[in-house]
Amino acid sequence: MRLNANAYIGLGANLGKPKDTFEKALDLISQFATIGKLSRLYHSAPFGFSEQPPFTNAAVSISTAHSPNDLLIRLQDTEKKLGKKVIHKNGPRIIDLDLLLWGDQIIETKELILPHPGILKRDFVLLPLLDLNPDLIHPAWGAKTLKSALSGLQTKFIENLPEDWNY
Repeated sequence: MRLNANAYIGLGANLGKPKDTFEKALDLISQFATIGKLSRLYHSAPFGFSEQPPFTNAAVSISTAHSPNDLLIRLQDTEKKLGKKVIHKNGPRIIDLDLLLWGDQIIETKELILPHPGILKRDFVLLPLLDLNPDLIHPAWGAKTLKSALSGLQTKFIENLPEDWNY
């Protein structure tokens, strides 16, 4: 398994001030990875548990010398530092950091599945990823791009938030 891989992380929140929380998360992530490009912010309907406020979603590309498992542990630690508490599965949260892709790796262990199993089913994940790289390919799909997965979804996407933000 190679190190210094490019990885993609999904960011989501619907409690507090998501933009501020995302910026704090990126500050913490920059202590163990190099921050690359950031997507736009997206506002989306809740997934799974609908009785909650809409979510703000984004994605970030990073470079890391950490293994996928170590990166996952560091992301979970970052969530804890920012006050994440699981109230309900797919429920409201102050921050959610999902390791979406780690290079072209396909991993299935008890602790980690890569690519993230929800990528191809969730527009709020696909849209930010496509901001970062419109030609991004899902490793398990061969030559098919993520853009082709988006065309088959019924989108819950509410709006692309007009505010550009840079790290």
